[in-house]
Amino acid sequence: MIRVAAVGDLHVGVDSVGRLRPRLAELAADADVFLLAGDLTHRGLPEEAKVLAGELHGDGVPTVAVLGNHDYHSDQQDAVTEVLQEAGVIVLEGDGVVVRVGDRRVGIAGTKGFGGGFAGACASDFGEPEMKGFVGHTKRLAGRLERALTALRADRRIALLHYSPVEETLSGEPREIYPFLGSYLLAEAVDRGGADLVVHGHAHRGSPSGATPGGVTVRNVAAPVIGCAYQVFHFDSDGASA
Repeated sequence: MIRVAAVGDLHVGVDSVGRLRPRLAELAADADVFLLAGDLTHRGLPEEAKVLAGELHGDGVPTVAVLGNHDYHSDQQDAVTEVLQEAGVIVLEGDGVVVRVGDRRVGIAGTKGFGGGFAGACASDFGEPEMKGFVGHTKRLAGRLERALTALRADRRIALLHYSPVEETLSGEPREIYPFLGSYLLAEAVDRGGADLVVHGHAHRGSPSGATPGGVTVRNVAAPVIGCAYQVFHFDSDGASA
């Protein structure tokens, strides 16, 4: 049995000292791997990342993260990443990592992802440079995700995102903002690259469950959606279950 805990949208600020650590007290007993699905900080400041690193210190579980839009807000995402990596957190962007759990291997491919919308109501890279840049950014990140998934050599593979790859986990959010919450290009990347599970955050008022067109399970683990410190997924020979 492989146990994977996941949560997104912690939004840790400089005033968050001591708030997260008690909620993680049982993490080592509950999970073998801990995934953080972006929006780790409130305003993307290294000082906030240091608070998070302190809250995670000594949790005893390999921790893998992607950044979210909040983590980019102050244009200090590299510094945020550096603080977390120095604390032992593996921060992914278009790459992957394999974590050993006993004699099993869990592969995680991660990207922040980006928006653009979904089939029938999506943006295209046509027209103004700004629109081309918007959609082009999603295409590049989706392409990197696909390549990272394909390269993983593991018993189970997980795609770790911030933005959603499917509409189902956005249900509850205003439809007008769906293009800013995710993109179908991420689902296409998952289906081509192959995965057993996708976890994402970002949609605070979204829904917990969905699936890619290819049938890969998608879970929205934004903290306001799951309503707890983290959600645990169990992998056995039949797949993943929460």
